[in-house]
Amino acid sequence: MKTRIFNLIILDESGSMMSIKKEAIDSVNETVQTIRAAQQKHTDQDHYVSLVTFNNDAKTVYECVGVNEVMELNGETYQPNCCTALYDAMGKSLSILRKKVAADDKVLVTIVTDGCENASYEYSGAAIKALVDELKAAGWVFAYIGANHNVEAFAAQISITNVMQFHADSVGTQMMSQRTNDARTRMYDRIADGCCCAADENENFFKES
Repeated sequence: MKTRIFNLIILDESGSMMSIKKEAIDSVNETVQTIRAAQQKHTDQDHYVSLVTFNNDAKTVYECVGVNEVMELNGETYQPNCCTALYDAMGKSLSILRKKVAADDKVLVTIVTDGCENASYEYSGAAIKALVDELKAAGWVFAYIGANHNVEAFAAQISITNVMQFHADSVGTQMMSQRTNDARTRMYDRIADGCCCAADENENFFKES
């Protein structure tokens, strides 16, 4: 029986991301390519991808699509503007995904933002922390990737310990994308080898073995 792996990407689409719009688009498309390569390498894995972008509101670009069916992100679909409603994007997308995930499925959630939460009206930080704690206990893995704010401190407030700081410029975004995709590949390899422990992944996702 194949292992189902759900990959949720939550991507900032606020106005400040305009300076790295092309790099952000490229990063998402490279991530999809990385996931596709993992499925080809590990024939016992079925990968599904969800992409949610957010500014004042959350927008589902695609939801639980088989990785081979995912269309490339482009400049028409991704148009940075407005503010940063991160809590709402997380709350909505996590609540939707949890209804589709079975107990033996694997889930990797990555959040990419170049600034702090400043516009949510449905979910509070406390509510997101409680939700993340609950999903981590169920075996979900989270990683928070941020720029232009205290990434470790903010992530800690919502119970995420896998963190990466990046420079919000062309080179910095490309380096962030490469490092994240390398970490993904290592995790998928561990799943294939039967040695993937969610508790460890939630502490050491970015750690190079």
